[in-house]
Amino acid sequence: MPRVGLSERAERVFERISNLFLLLLTVAWVYTIVSERSRGAKGNLLAPGTGAVASLVRASPAPPRSGATGSLSRTVEGMVGVDAAGESGKLRAQLRAASDSPGIVTTALAVNAVLTEAARDFSLITPRTASDVKRGRLGSYYIGMWPRARKTKGGAVAYAPPSGFVEVTRENADTHLSQHFRLRDFLTHDQPNVWPKYEVVSLKLVDKLELVLDDLKAHGIDPDGVHVMSGFRSPQYNQGGGDPAGRAALSRHMYGDAADIYIDDDGNGVMDDLNHDGRVDIGDARVILAAVDRVERAHPDLVGGCGVYAGNGAHGPFTHIDTRGYPARWVYAKGE
Repeated sequence: MPRVGLSERAERVFERISNLFLLLLTVAWVYTIVSERSRGAKGNLLAPGTGAVASLVRASPAPPRSGATGSLSRTVEGMVGVDAAGESGKLRAQLRAASDSPGIVTTALAVNAVLTEAARDFSLITPRTASDVKRGRLGSYYIGMWPRARKTKGGAVAYAPPSGFVEVTRENADTHLSQHFRLRDFLTHDQPNVWPKYEVVSLKLVDKLELVLDDLKAHGIDPDGVHVMSGFRSPQYNQGGGDPAGRAALSRHMYGDAADIYIDDDGNGVMDDLNHDGRVDIGDARVILAAVDRVERAHPDLVGGCGVYAGNGAHGPFTHIDTRGYPARWVYAKGE
């Protein structure tokens, strides 16, 4: 139906002008980003002009239309990198180099196109520098101290202290890292009333987790009930906070590339009966291990550790997954 007061011809002219205006805004945004990158701009992720254009696009999205998805996805990839969505295609964030000006900038393009899940609400995250840690604290948050860097048997430095920490506030805690995972999922479970909090998180790990969920889905398991029981663990927490059973003194959790997960689609707080044997036990954690094995065979660059844990009085069974760079497998069956 034509807008009130406009003829059918005027309506068509108005629509063409609107579309042209939105296209010009998008071109200006991308041009500014490319220009800032070429000059090696530091500090804010987006220049003031870029942020203004982004705000206009977010505030006035055009109705989605089919046909332009591919070109717009390529535009977003050009802004944040072709591989920004990871091997899973489901990453929705990119970590930048640590800076004295930490923060999160979320882009949201919607210009006459239906965006893919990976391209929508893509966040550029700048961590806070590790040099800001004073006597084991970042502001009011007690994070602890890391041991000196250690090398693996192959000589690679796999236990280097983190170079930066993602600042998590009440307002940004729900920022998507990928389709299924948010910043809050990887927070250490301590100091509930202290904000902001800080964490170390590897998007390589998040990418691997998404691939594991895809594999489970391909084998008939709904992955939407995935729950991160433990993600990043600060050194002070890893020494004794929570249930320390089965916890390594030099845990990969301290380096942000490990997560303990379980699938809880029925919402009862523990692992589901994934192998359908009528009981919930370590056998269900092995179902996730099998998915990890298949993912690592298909994606050898994501190889790492995987351990299965039995339930006890404090928690149900779960599976540990990490991206340490070399294969490791173990079983912790105490409590069964």
